[in-house]
Amino acid sequence: MWNNKMKAFTLSYDDGITQDIRFVELLNRYGLKCTFNLNSGIQTKANFWTNKEGITVSRMNMGGLKELYAGHEIAVHSLTHPDLTKFDEETVYNELSRDKANLESFFGTEVTGMAYPYGTHDEKVRATVKKAGLHYARTVHSTNAFDLPGDLLQLPATCHHSAENLMELAKQFVALETDTPQLFYVWGHSYEFDFDNSWERIEEFFRIISAREDIFYGTNYEVLSPLF
Repeated sequence: MWNNKMKAFTLSYDDGITQDIRFVELLNRYGLKCTFNLNSGIQTKANFWTNKEGITVSRMNMGGLKELYAGHEIAVHSLTHPDLTKFDEETVYNELSRDKANLESFFGTEVTGMAYPYGTHDEKVRATVKKAGLHYARTVHSTNAFDLPGDLLQLPATCHHSAENLMELAKQFVALETDTPQLFYVWGHSYEFDFDNSWERIEEFFRIISAREDIFYGTNYEVLSPLF
């Protein structure tokens, strides 16, 4: 299915934050592909917050992001990161379509998917996702399984990177022999590695999952486009 491989691995990370610099370096070192979901209306260092431990989460300015994310996918996360279920259809469409247009103009590439801000969505929001010309939309639901998604507008992940069974899932996927397509999908925010002091853990996960000849490593678009 993916270059004649039956297993694929992909990642999805949100918000365009400074910790992505270190995260992208790790991804590139291990030959992995990620989709980064950005809010173009607030993609600036002026948008930041600090947690109770004093760790700052800051979005990056747009300058330099094209080079940083080269080789990965850019996707919609809405213009200003609201809970889309709380707004009317016109506002939701504006949040999605303007973010899509801004990202396509800046990065010079077609944008085909998104991640829901806060993971919230309803029938109205999903219909507007289609109207905005997007083919998939990631939720925050975890399946702990590798089955292909049935509804790309309610796209679940296998797990969040903080899942207790992350390493177990990785070893299971690596050992898996299958004649049917199987997808391992991980999501998160790179600032969580600072919050949880888990940079070494995610690198160990990358060591396990990477460089396998029977696994296709792609962006969300690359692994999902055969399902469009």
